[in-house]
Amino acid sequence: MKVYRISKTEYAHDLTGTGARLFGGRWNHINVPCIYTAGSASLAVLEYSVNVNVAFVPRHLSLAVFEIEDQSVYHPRELPADWAAVPAPLSAKDLGSGLLHDNISVIRVPSVVIPAEYNYLLNPSAAGKAFRLLEVQEFCYDMRIKS
Repeated sequence: MKVYRISKTEYAHDLTGTGARLFGGRWNHINVPCIYTAGSASLAVLEYSVNVNVAFVPRHLSLAVFEIEDQSVYHPRELPADWAAVPAPLSAKDLGSGLLHDNISVIRVPSVVIPAEYNYLLNPSAAGKAFRLLEVQEFCYDMRIKS
């Protein structure tokens, strides 16, 4: 299965999860590395869009395409009741960080933007990685999305 990530071009090949480790995210605490991806390129654009201020959209973006092993995808059975709250609740960060610490390679979670679609958390710390970077393409962000 292919999953997608929009990022600054300078970080497109980074497979260490440094950005999420430094700043945290909906599903991880600071100091817990993670690579956030989406189940489609269009969802990756929407996820990126809700997390960036229009004044800070960088000129050089890339779309990274990953391949993940379907059998390695973990689907949490229960999510915290407030998982979609804004800002991201501690309960979601606790769940994701716990799974990442448990060496789960790929975790499927619903998107807050489109709950019927999924984001995939890639664990750069997992032994025997169940994902690989296939390609990185230049991505031109259409500013009409944010206007």
